[in-house]
Amino acid sequence: MRLEGKRILSALDSDFEDLELWYPILRLQEEGARVDLAAAEANKTYSGKYGVPATSDLAFKDASAKEYDAILIPGGWAPDKLRRFPELLETVRTMDADKKPIGQICHAGWVLISANILSGRNVTSTPGIRDDMENAGAIWHDEAVVVDGHLISSRRPPDLPPYAKAFADAIAGS
Repeated sequence: MRLEGKRILSALDSDFEDLELWYPILRLQEEGARVDLAAAEANKTYSGKYGVPATSDLAFKDASAKEYDAILIPGGWAPDKLRRFPELLETVRTMDADKKPIGQICHAGWVLISANILSGRNVTSTPGIRDDMENAGAIWHDEAVVVDGHLISSRRPPDLPPYAKAFADAIAGS
């Protein structure tokens, strides 16, 4: 398994897009990665937009970017909440500076906007936040997956197969 020994951090809050959280997690686990869910509170169960639950393993304040090989940020309405946690934003900034893979899909671009890491970067997202992404200095593309170095972005659930593959490939290559 090519991701054996890799540790991935995934951000979590209520109203995440169920498939955008679970599809990549399961794909990464199938390849041997360990995925930890971080949220405002440890050991708390959050519900996705369609009611699928996810329980956090640790709190943002206890997550160290140095201990992880990549970060996954799902979409849905959770990113509007996630972007308000300074500890998460600092983790994203640190992982960006360390060139560790950052996976974002759909509305997850809001977190990267708040982390201030998009200037001059090629990305995609749900078309609904295209203006937000461009206003943050990103170069937006209407493609299923956009890979810009260690930043892997995608639009929405139908794009999950190529997105999850591209994210896993980036982690395997890191």
